[in-house]
Amino acid sequence: MQLAVWTYEGPPHVGAMRVATAMQDLHYVLHAPQGDTYADLLFTMIERRGKRPPVTYTTFQARDLGKDTASIFQNAARDAYERFAPKALLVGASCTAELIQDDPAGLAEALELPCPVIPLELPSYQRKENWGAAETFYRVVRQLVDRDVRPSPREGRRPLVNLLGPCALGFRHRDDVLEVRKLLWNLGVDVNCVAPLDAAPDDIRTLGRADFNIVMYPEVGGEAARWLDQALHQPAIRTVPIGVGATRDFIAEVAALAGVDATEALADPQSRMPWWSRSVDSTYLTGKRVFIFGDATHAIAAARIAHEELGFEICGLGCYNREFAREMRAAAAHYGVEPLITDDHLEVEDAILNASPELVLGTQMERHIAKRFGIPCAVISSPVHVQDFPARHSPQMGFEGANVIFDTWVHPLVMGLEEHLLTMFRDDFEFSDEAGPSHLHGAAPVARQQAEPAMPSTRGELAELPTATTIAWTAEAEQELKKVPFFVRGKVRRNTEAFALSQGRGAVDLATLYDAKAHYAR
Repeated sequence: MQLAVWTYEGPPHVGAMRVATAMQDLHYVLHAPQGDTYADLLFTMIERRGKRPPVTYTTFQARDLGKDTASIFQNAARDAYERFAPKALLVGASCTAELIQDDPAGLAEALELPCPVIPLELPSYQRKENWGAAETFYRVVRQLVDRDVRPSPREGRRPLVNLLGPCALGFRHRDDVLEVRKLLWNLGVDVNCVAPLDAAPDDIRTLGRADFNIVMYPEVGGEAARWLDQALHQPAIRTVPIGVGATRDFIAEVAALAGVDATEALADPQSRMPWWSRSVDSTYLTGKRVFIFGDATHAIAAARIAHEELGFEICGLGCYNREFAREMRAAAAHYGVEPLITDDHLEVEDAILNASPELVLGTQMERHIAKRFGIPCAVISSPVHVQDFPARHSPQMGFEGANVIFDTWVHPLVMGLEEHLLTMFRDDFEFSDEAGPSHLHGAAPVARQQAEPAMPSTRGELAELPTATTIAWTAEAEQELKKVPFFVRGKVRRNTEAFALSQGRGAVDLATLYDAKAHYAR
């Protein structure tokens, strides 16, 4: 373990909470000290849910460690059943409570509660949040599913599918479900169950009614889908429909498995991304260097969109969930980059600096890193903050999701260009600080204020990546460097200084700047 100010994933019991919070008529009794109740804030403050997670904490304190903490757990479990009357009960321990080894599974079994009790053995010091969510959902499915429930004959009915993986605290899961339902409806396919999101234990029991499963998020639903394939012989579609190309592949796979015609679904008139990405207004995006990091599913999907649909050059690709290291290595090899598989945000920061990207696609942490160095950025993956749980419909999947992705990725670059132009013309009489608002005809010029000491900025001319050298720059060269767009200025500075040092020049003047430009343009 290591002390950090940021973590991409919480302990596995947080993953279990995500599954419990997503479902209906399910309760989670968590053996945990008083301090572990912080996890509630993830759902009420960040995801902005209207009610608390269905979790009962034992909240033992330090003085209880010399007593019988097992009875504290049993009392909490009994009270939780009597108060909430769930149709199934999850029991487990947090990372702290795991150390006292009270065996919540055995203690709950001894209570003989009149509902299914699902014990969770989540190794807190070896695994993390996404694995905890996947393991919890797998345990729920394995214990509750009725193996005697099978699909009815196909004659005279529409195909039925299960959507597996949508969860609480997921990146746009709510909106993605709506888009996938729309795609399936256009194909003539009905949804039997969405799980764990909004599913009740009774819904889990009838998963076997479906003809096949769709794994929307492998990080949560992959393990359960594998078990359903083995136990009920339900095939699964694992293509994640993020991006136009992946959505078309997804539609074709569903149509083939369901035995339906995909023509109408493939001809969706709402898909604007293909034309917009080829339009004159967007051609300046071609060849932009992009660094991608997040959970494996979203990062690999983003790499395909960036490379095939927007014409970006991928200069970095990685994920934080090591369970998907094999898939990430294969994707990185396909795009000719080294895979970055780490949960250390400082390693990710170093990789971003070394790659000198013009756009960063990542989690909330990569947003912080990119903004600190003045690089355009967009969030594509959990973990995220409150602004990435929007009130509006904002999916990532399907054709509408591709439209949202286009806007989300391209607008930071467009705004970066506008900011660069404003910086270039800041000395012009019309755009200077003394000029009044240009949209107000009668606005009086703003009086010049007394100059104050310059403060470090995260954008514009001061937002440059740090350099390892201390070579001096002449005033003329510094002034010329300011004409370079801020989002590539750090790279230009580093390349110029490296060129000057290789040529034995003592300082960077105007001639050196242009010589370096010619050198790197060859």
